[in-house]
Amino acid sequence: MSVTTSVGGTRRAELGAFLRSRRERITPEDVGLPPGIRRRTAGLRREEVAMLAGVGVTWYTWLEQGRPINASTQVLDAVARTLKLDQPEREHLYRLADVPEAAAAADGAVQAGQVAPEMQGILDGLTTLPASIMNERFDILAWNHAYAVLFPGVVRQPACERNSLWLSFTYAPCCHPYLNRDEQLGMLVAQLRAAYGRHVGEAAWTKFVRRLQAASPEFTKLWAQHEVASTSTYLKIFRHPAHDRLVMTTTSLGIHAAPGTRMVVYTPADDVTCAAVASLIAGDGADARYPCWAEHRRHRESSDPALAAQ
Repeated sequence: MSVTTSVGGTRRAELGAFLRSRRERITPEDVGLPPGIRRRTAGLRREEVAMLAGVGVTWYTWLEQGRPINASTQVLDAVARTLKLDQPEREHLYRLADVPEAAAAADGAVQAGQVAPEMQGILDGLTTLPASIMNERFDILAWNHAYAVLFPGVVRQPACERNSLWLSFTYAPCCHPYLNRDEQLGMLVAQLRAAYGRHVGEAAWTKFVRRLQAASPEFTKLWAQHEVASTSTYLKIFRHPAHDRLVMTTTSLGIHAAPGTRMVVYTPADDVTCAAVASLIAGDGADARYPCWAEHRRHRESSDPALAAQ
């Protein structure tokens, strides 16, 4: 028996046990069925799950028995709804059923504005330190006030482009927030490459990498080097329209309650930066603009007339 066959058999057995445990916790009344009499086991029968999910009884029985059958995302979705699975349970189901693209969609379900309130509360509690929450693809999902005043150009981006890696490669050089841009880009791409190894073949990741390759020859060159790195603590040197040089230590903290996401906290690395950040948080320099701001605005308005009214 090959290792692959053994692993597949173990996964299917785990899938069957998981489905049975979820089925047994649901009563007929939970799904609008009459309670019936003399049930030998707790919960729903296989036949009832199949009926409610709109799948064949034989197919569902084989699924619970761990037989090597194909399961589409749509059918698994129906089973998940019937068994009232929450988000982590759905992701677990998809992975056990060997449907990685569905698992990836479940894993990446947290979007901007959907971060758990307690996580946003922690961000907001960091009143003197800029902080954000991002996922493995560098999508910025949430931030606090200090982050917004430090990176006003980032938080004003539409959600589809509010991605720190995308902005690092596509921001205009005249107002790019990194002063040590060349040093940082290789590290960022290496971190993306390491995360990509956990998501090879997933549509969202493939699309993101191809989009960056189309937009940036520089990214394409770095991506082809296959360097990998983990998230770490290191210095970044930024600039702001009101301050020429801000030296920050970035620290990434994994969030176990939301796998695949992390909180990134920016700590001033010297007294000048500490004073500058405190000044920005207090509101000083909030209206500062780079000299190129008016030209960029005219360009945006010519591309999208609706912006002219803003």
